[in-house]
Amino acid sequence: MEEGLLNLTVADIMSRKVISISSDDTLDIVKEIMELGSVRHLPVVRRGELVGVVSQRDLLKASLSTVMGLAIEEQRRFLEGVSIAQVMSSPPISISPSAGVREAARMMAERKIGCLTVVDGSALVGIVTETDVLACFASQG
Repeated sequence: MEEGLLNLTVADIMSRKVISISSDDTLDIVKEIMELGSVRHLPVVRRGELVGVVSQRDLLKASLSTVMGLAIEEQRRFLEGVSIAQVMSSPPISISPSAGVREAARMMAERKIGCLTVVDGSALVGIVTETDVLACFASQG
């Protein structure tokens, strides 16, 4: 297992098709994208620059703290009024595509986060999640 992992990079396991969202968008849009796309993390951009990450956990925290006991329509109106910039994690924790998978796993574990944005210079080129890392480790077994 150790031999294979030593040679694997983030580029080998990351998702290259990244759905991102604008910091000006609202939580209702994030909720829809996450549900329709079956994704749990979305990079957040402002004028083409990566500025944060919003996760299902961020969405849940923002929603639960305010919408408990509200009717569906009231919940929707609330989510429309909250911008991503208010709930996203910023700055994003990023990693290079050439970094090792073990480094990515260590970063996520130390910071207790579920994903890393993958950047080449300042360009967002992918995302690597805890699921990607776990699948990688499991396949090495």
